[in-house]
Amino acid sequence: MSDNLTLPTQQGSTDTPSAEPLLKVEGLTKHFPIYGGFPIKRKVGAVQAVDGVDLTVGVGESVGLVGESGCGKSTTGRLITRLLEPTAGKITYSGQDITHASRRQLAPVRSEIQMIFQDPYSSLNPRQTVGTIIKSPMEVNGINPAGGREARVRELLELVGLNPEHYNRFPHEFSGGQRQRIGVARALALEPKLIVADEPVSALDVSIQAQVVNMLQKVQRELGIAFLFIAHDLAIVRHFSQRVAVMYLGKIVEVGDRESIYNGPRHPYTHALLSAVPEVEIAEEGPARERIRLSGDVPSPIHPPSGCRFRTRCWKAQDKCATEEPPLVQISGNRPGHLTACHFPEDPTTEPRDEDVILDPALRALEESATKE
Repeated sequence: MSDNLTLPTQQGSTDTPSAEPLLKVEGLTKHFPIYGGFPIKRKVGAVQAVDGVDLTVGVGESVGLVGESGCGKSTTGRLITRLLEPTAGKITYSGQDITHASRRQLAPVRSEIQMIFQDPYSSLNPRQTVGTIIKSPMEVNGINPAGGREARVRELLELVGLNPEHYNRFPHEFSGGQRQRIGVARALALEPKLIVADEPVSALDVSIQAQVVNMLQKVQRELGIAFLFIAHDLAIVRHFSQRVAVMYLGKIVEVGDRESIYNGPRHPYTHALLSAVPEVEIAEEGPARERIRLSGDVPSPIHPPSGCRFRTRCWKAQDKCATEEPPLVQISGNRPGHLTACHFPEDPTTEPRDEDVILDPALRALEESATKE
């Protein structure tokens, strides 16, 4: 992240979810079938992209969803916005069950749940002007703002930090950061109550990321929009989100307010994620952090491990982890609302250990040989 990342404190925000959540997800599941066989294709398996996710987002709240690539974050976002049909589970928005709602039933809700896509280069129609791109959602939903749609589009362009005179320009005339701002303006055109931001800055240059994140937080603060902020950059999520959910191989393994997650994580995977964040070592500036290096890659979602899905890469795994799936519950020592899915949780600290956790044999051998030399 750039040193220019200065995110103001959200006014009136708290680190706990609201009593009546705007969005409630229970047991959300999405399995993509795998077909094989010749000449008759039949189902031979399924990719368990999302498998039993529980999540809430309060009114005006920002919730971060983090995890490694391929853990199911983006699929979860597309399920919540109903761009994908859930295999199982329940999605409740503003008290209304929209899990399997038809297109007609979803029509009143569509304008209230919007999405910012990851790639600013492919999410905009290259044949349409900026004005048309932002104005189209209002036309589809029959929205006629005071002063006209064109005036509203120019207001939105100014809100996201673009020149209102860009109304008649085409997407190819803008940089990546500017295109993402156009995508944000399009999402705001319908005055949504919830925005699912699917890694909105990961495709941008580091020097631009801070500007876009600052702009998003300004919009969230001024308009009171709830955000589900999907990202793999833990530094950005810490600044933007009030609560954080950690995802691994299709499941939420830990969720809590940002201070609890970043300063007192309990799940071994959360510890490993935080220890992997790059940092500049400055003498006499803050305590050192623990060091954890996992071995291998994330297991295949086609055949996930039994019991706890993280056990194949966990230094605390025991026989119980292979036979019993740990529930996502409040454990002793956690702050209220801080839930962890682990049979043998870690101590709530990120301070350095007596001995680093290095599960990668090649890395350990390399470091041992370097020490001997």
